[in-house]
Amino acid sequence: MTHESTFEIFLTAPPGLEQALLAEAKELKFAAPKAVPGGVTVQGGWAEVWRANLSVRGAARVLARIGEFRAFHLAQLDKRSRKFPWGGVLRPDVPVKVEVSTNKKSKIYHAGAAAQRVEKAIAETLGAPVTKDAELTVKLRIEDNLCVFSVDTSGEGLHKRGHKSAVGKAPMRENLAAMFLRECGYDGTEPVVDPMCGSGTFVIEAAEIAKGLMPGRSRSFAFEQLATFDAAAWSALKQQGGIRGTDLLFHGSDRNEGAVEMAAANADRASVADCTRFAQAAVSDLQRPPGPPGLVIVNPPYGARIGNKKLLFALYGALGQVLKERFSGWRVGIVTSETGLAKAANLPFLPFGAPVAHGGLKIRLFKTDPLP
Repeated sequence: MTHESTFEIFLTAPPGLEQALLAEAKELKFAAPKAVPGGVTVQGGWAEVWRANLSVRGAARVLARIGEFRAFHLAQLDKRSRKFPWGGVLRPDVPVKVEVSTNKKSKIYHAGAAAQRVEKAIAETLGAPVTKDAELTVKLRIEDNLCVFSVDTSGEGLHKRGHKSAVGKAPMRENLAAMFLRECGYDGTEPVVDPMCGSGTFVIEAAEIAKGLMPGRSRSFAFEQLATFDAAAWSALKQQGGIRGTDLLFHGSDRNEGAVEMAAANADRASVADCTRFAQAAVSDLQRPPGPPGLVIVNPPYGARIGNKKLLFALYGALGQVLKERFSGWRVGIVTSETGLAKAANLPFLPFGAPVAHGGLKIRLFKTDPLP
């Protein structure tokens, strides 16, 4: 692969959020975006891989498809892996690990044995060390005897923006928060309120979007360890864009004093302290902030990991009552795994979409039009 060659780039997303990620990829003008199970494919070269990691808020990872061939047995996989042009992408001095997935239609069905063959091929033809704890991962998917190789160009999951030193008990991942904000119609031009803010994820994401801050601006990526990396071009890419000013304020509150302090510190590290406000308050104390209406979005306890479910019905009921009484003209988004709890809020929810996998649970976004 040359620096200029074009290939398939796979932006991964939790199943259920493919269409939201597709909308973002189109908005960011990636070439040939297409929703597929588990994410979105786009076309581009290495510069577009870097741009995806830097700018896409909803993706969990960015995988670069680096080549494919057919193999019907392990000996064939071994032989063709040794002829694969690893040196065009991998560096001989950077450790790598190999992960394999295979389906029942393939004659090669033992993922562990397949991984060993590819690891050995890389080690013996390129000279790169193979270690289980390597930060760089080559992924092989064997589907109907077609071996498709990708490299995980992100490293740590993209929800790790590099600003949070502390999180609460059951945090909302940043990429999920960004997609739920998008699903609620949020585009950075209205205020956002989260009355159970925890570590501040929704509030901070909303503020970053309003200010035009790139989600990947503060962290490093696995692609920096590839043979295709151009440090000068990457530095130039990061300089593009710039920060917008915003007159909006983004409000978070929580009854837990520690959570409020944590959220404020996270906002400060994310460079949005100037437009975010955090306060210790119970849901019953929630007040509509001055200014135009916007979006109230909240990820309350579900009862699965935090809280007694019976007590939570009263909490959701109180939240719904406060919103109906004090937030006329505002839209609402509630993320929960329990439809019954959402209904306890007694809000005029729109028809809800597909469930989204999150931390072993299936969660859904329940949203409204502007409240009467």
